[in-house]
Amino acid sequence: MNTDRIDDALRPFSAAEMRALGKVAVLMGGDSAEREISLLSGAGVLRALQSEGVEAYAFDPAQRPLGDLAAQGFSRCFIALHGRRGEDGTVQGALEMLRIPYTGSGVLASALAMDKVMTKRIWRTHGLPLPAEVVLGALAHDPEHTRTVPDVLGLPLIVKPAREGSSIGVTRVSGYSEMHSAVAAAARHDADVLCEECIEGDEVTCAVLGEGESAHALPVVRIVPPAAGGYDYENKYFTDVTTYVVPQALPPDEEVEVQRLAVAAYRALGCRGWGRADLMIRGRDRQPFLLEMNTSPGMTSHSLVPMAARAAGIGYEQLCLHLLAQATLDR
Repeated sequence: MNTDRIDDALRPFSAAEMRALGKVAVLMGGDSAEREISLLSGAGVLRALQSEGVEAYAFDPAQRPLGDLAAQGFSRCFIALHGRRGEDGTVQGALEMLRIPYTGSGVLASALAMDKVMTKRIWRTHGLPLPAEVVLGALAHDPEHTRTVPDVLGLPLIVKPAREGSSIGVTRVSGYSEMHSAVAAAARHDADVLCEECIEGDEVTCAVLGEGESAHALPVVRIVPPAAGGYDYENKYFTDVTTYVVPQALPPDEEVEVQRLAVAAYRALGCRGWGRADLMIRGRDRQPFLLEMNTSPGMTSHSLVPMAARAAGIGYEQLCLHLLAQATLDR
């Protein structure tokens, strides 16, 4: 962890810098399957920015046209949207057209990171470690195709939609008889279904701040879910039965390697501002595997980026201000 870069996030803002932030829209809600979580994230960000003296307002794209942002004089946007039409390059493209700077990754990086299949293709060209996978397109959801997947990946395996988050539509499959229903559950959210080798071991996540060569990792968070339910939607956001270990989530050499992989994955996709890489560390040999990159991570009371930031000495309000100050447009 680069302490000079962490110090930049801790640096107090001058009065001139605060004025330069201008009128800020916190984009929250939207119409994706993650609307409920986005409203929680956005409410937290809004409170934090207002408490620091930022002229910030809530803005729900599901209830108002994005053109209102320009008409009402907003000078930048904090994107607290999750999922489709918020994290996939769609709203980023609209803000590019409006020429209103926004937090997080640009159009292409957002679109790539949202698509787990495309993400893995890019990471594979960079030699990054990934679980084996089988992709089932829209015409391959029938039992004839689905029952052959465990022959390739073994059991157990993971089935998920290619373009969703927050564990929506994700199923752990332990037997052949479960495959068709798992694929059907994922296909309700996306025509493309990703089936992955199940990596048994420690689940970890690593937040990254910055862009390009300046990108740097925050402390790793190890996630210890309950035996019942695992790290599902409810246990991610609405219960207190999951344990989070940070700092010193891992032995020092493992922590450094996970941070290295998270930054490499982030740079490979061309991310900027912030992001969060999710990984699994295989128990039998401690090999880490990348799973996905989140370019608009959660900012709720249970969220992992604020947790990692606190472990680095960065408070929630400081984090929000730092991210907002980095708002920009594609160049």
